[in-house]
This record gives sequence, C-alpha cells and structure tokens, in this order.
Amino acid sequence: MFFKKINIWYLSSFLISLIVAIPILTVFSSFFDTTGNYSIILKNTFLYEYIFNSLVLLIGVLTLTFLIGVTCAYLVSFYNFPGVNFFKWALILSFAVPAYIYAYSLTAFFENYGTAFSILKNIFGEANYNSYIPKFDGMTGAILSISFSLFGYVYVLTRASFHYQSQNLIELGKNLGFSKKKSFLNIILPSARPAIVAGLSLVAMETLSDFGSVSFFGVSTLTTGIYNAWISFDDLALANRLSFYLLIFILGLFILENFSRKKAQYHTPTKSGLKKKMLIDLTGRKSFLAFSFCALVFFVSFLFPVLQMLYWTISFPKHLVDLNLIKLFSNTMLLVILSSILLISLSFISNYGNRVTRSKLLGVLTTFSVSGYAIPGIILAVAFITFISWFDNNIISFFGLKTIKSIFIGSVFGLILVYFIRFYSLASNGLKSGYLKINYSIDESAYLLGYSKLKTFTNIHLPYLKNSMLLIGILITIEIIKELPITLIMRPFNFETFATTAYIFASQDLLEAAAAPSLFLIIIASFFILITSRYILKD
Repeated sequence: MFFKKINIWYLSSFLISLIVAIPILTVFSSFFDTTGNYSIILKNTFLYEYIFNSLVLLIGVLTLTFLIGVTCAYLVSFYNFPGVNFFKWALILSFAVPAYIYAYSLTAFFENYGTAFSILKNIFGEANYNSYIPKFDGMTGAILSISFSLFGYVYVLTRASFHYQSQNLIELGKNLGFSKKKSFLNIILPSARPAIVAGLSLVAMETLSDFGSVSFFGVSTLTTGIYNAWISFDDLALANRLSFYLLIFILGLFILENFSRKKAQYHTPTKSGLKKKMLIDLTGRKSFLAFSFCALVFFVSFLFPVLQMLYWTISFPKHLVDLNLIKLFSNTMLLVILSSILLISLSFISNYGNRVTRSKLLGVLTTFSVSGYAIPGIILAVAFITFISWFDNNIISFFGLKTIKSIFIGSVFGLILVYFIRFYSLASNGLKSGYLKINYSIDESAYLLGYSKLKTFTNIHLPYLKNSMLLIGILITIEIIKELPITLIMRPFNFETFATTAYIFASQDLLEAAAAPSLFLIIIASFFILITSRYILKD
C-alpha cells in the first residue's frame, strides 16, 4: 500500500511536469517541419531585420532598466532624503502599467495635436508647437515604453540585495581610501551582481516576448514575425521555426551568464560580526537631486500613463459609456480565478510529489518544465496549437474519434491551460521556497503519529504554506490581468478582457477608446501590487 501511494504521487508529479514541458519540446521537434513559400520570402527579406531589431531593442532596454533600477535602488537603500519611504513602494507601481499601454500614452502625449500640443496651446495661445514637441515612435518609443514598464524587476531585486549588505563592506571601502563613487563601483555594485543579473534576465525575457508595444510602434521583431507567420500567412511551421530561433537566443543568454559567473561567490559566509548598515542623511542640493530623480522616475513610469488615460477617459465619456465594464471585469476575473486554482493546486501536487519521492529524474523534469516562464507567451500559444493539431490529426483520428480542437483551441479551457504552462514556474517556485522551510523531520514525525501522506499534506503543509499561496495568487493575478499575446491568440470568439479590448482599439488607431479599458487595467493591477508590496518590501 505504501509503495502504491508513492507511485501515485510520483505519477501525478511526472504528468504535471510533462504537460508543462510538452510545448517546449514541441518548439524543438517542429523545427524541421516543412514550411510554406512565405519562409523563402522571409529569409530573403525580413528575417535578418527581425533579428537585428530584436537585438537593438534588447540592448536598449537592458541598458535603460539597469541605469534606472540600480540608481533608484541605491538611493532608497543607502540614503535618507525627503520622501524616501514613499518612493520605496511607489516605484514598484510601474509593474501595473503594461508596456503596450505605456506606448499608447507616449504616442498620445507627443503626437501632432496631441496632449502636449493642447497644454502648450492653453498656456501660450495659438502657435505651431508640433515642430518643437519631440516624437517618440519606432524603436525609440518601444525602448522607452518597455524600459519604464519593466525597470521594477531590477529595482526590487537590487534593492533587496542592497538592503542586506553589511556596514562592513562600506567601512572596508573607507579604510581603503575609496570615495563614495569608487566604493559603489568596486564593492557595493559587484556584490549585488546576482540580484542585478536576475532582474535583467527577467527584463530580457519580457522584452523578447513583448508583442503589444513593438507591434503598435511598427517595430518588426522575432515576436511580431511569429504572430504574422501564423495569423497573416497561416504558416504554423514557420511560426514554430521562428519560435525556435527566439528560444535558442533566450537559452543562450542564460548559458552565457552562468558561464561568466563560474564558481564566484557573493554571499557572506557567516552572520557573526556583521554591522547593520547606517543610512546617510542627505541635505541641501544632494537631497534635492535624490528626491528629484526618484520623483521623476515615479512620475514618468506611473503617473504619466495614468494621467494620460484619465484625461482621455474624461474628455471622451462616450467611449466609457459604450464599454461593457461588467463583462470585461467578469471575463478577466474568471480567467484569474480559474487559472489561480489550477496553478496552485497542481503546483502543490507536483512539489509534494517531489518531496515524498525524492526522485532525481522527477527533479530534472520539474526544473526543465519551469523554464516555461522564460519562453514568450506567443511561442507557447503557437506551440500549444501545434501540439493539439498534431495530436488531433494523428492520435484522435487514428482511433476514429471526433476532433478535439474546439475543446482546446479558441476556448477558455485552452486559454487557461496555456496560462498554466506560462506561469507554472511562478506557482511552483513560490511553493518550493516555502517547502524548503519545512524540515523533513516534521513529515517523519507525522508518519510516526499515524498520519498518511495525504493527511500530512492537508493538515500540516497546507496551513503552513497559506501565506505563500496568497502571494502566489496575487502574482498570478497581476500577470494574467496584463497578459496580451496569449489571450489575443487563444481566447474564444467575442471573449474580451481589459487588455485585449485596449489593444484592439489601439490597433484601429482609436487611442481615445483604448484609454478607459487601459485605465481600469492599471487600477486593478495597482490594487494587487499594493497588497503584494508588503511581501516584496518587507525589511
């Protein structure tokens, strides 16, 4: 009986990890499929442009997010100045603004006869201000939109690393005669490298998977190429081949970074003798500069898009009246609730299965499956459709059964399954970190008291991990509310969320109509981010 129970947990964990890994394997296996004529045209025309634009976009975004995120983290972690406690949490609100909504705001404000023109006209009267207003479009607009939307990854992780740095490091720099600038560059910054690299890795993944902002600005990247190959030219094999190129590029970045670190260590081996970091009080000009920089970043990254969307929503109330807010909210929350339940439940089974079996094979498969978060959503959607089409044509038809495509493609069920694959690592790693705090001796004591594995799981593990479940649920909610490419491709007919509604209006050049759904998306995401901030910023 004991052996059978072990097998049940093992089998459950194995199947869950396999389901998550299938789309990733599909991308690799579909590389050699025969493509249509469009692939020859693409290879001779736009393929290298896609690759070049993706590289330029990546380098630009990584540079800007590094400068903004690290500078903000350094200021709020090492100095006292007016508003520092406010900026500690306010700067993470940039997470609530997806890059595509920031792109709408940027265009609306700086375009000809846009918001900037109206402001100047009301202040200074009639004149040709358009020639003086800068234009942020194309690659520049995409880099700015993505950077101000994603710098929070670098800020949060770097701030956490700076927060736990000891006063010993700072005093070491002083004893060596280093200036503050030299101490920062030679001691503080290198010791925070793992956190900075982790933040930049997340930024890189999100940048390469971005679809909304690059398509809005007309920047051709590998992501837009994948979308066009499938939607515009109905060439699923080519979409998978482009996905393979992008996936190899992402994996190459991780291998390169891991190789560069080799066996370098960045942790402090012991807690003894560490001094608590003393914050430096800034006064006068330095205090003003620190406050101004953080205030500018907060305004540009969060208040600017919110105020722009609010201005349009008030100025064009007809679009708000025509919007079916109840339906959009219920559709969005339906996806959030069902996805959260599925993700948390199956992640619990998978983690507990790993815990009780301690199988190396299962551990490797689980590690591979959580890499789904590193793969752009558009790739996962295309890979999922490819696998279902293959399974339907080869397995289902072989047994003479009815087609199953309608169950998985263009349905809420299929959409939630792709969400599950995309965000499985969020739930799995979140629970795994909680499980690491539960000593195996607790399980063994429960078994000695006559508890079965299921009873141990429900009576001991679930109550202990309830805070982890809450945090994971909030993180999943934020991600799904903002998710665009997966929802756009996999959603049922006439099933819209705030994200897809805003994108559809914007793609039709109706930015005023896109303002209301964009504003509500930001408000809802901000609410959940503020709840999450008590976990993220806990000192």
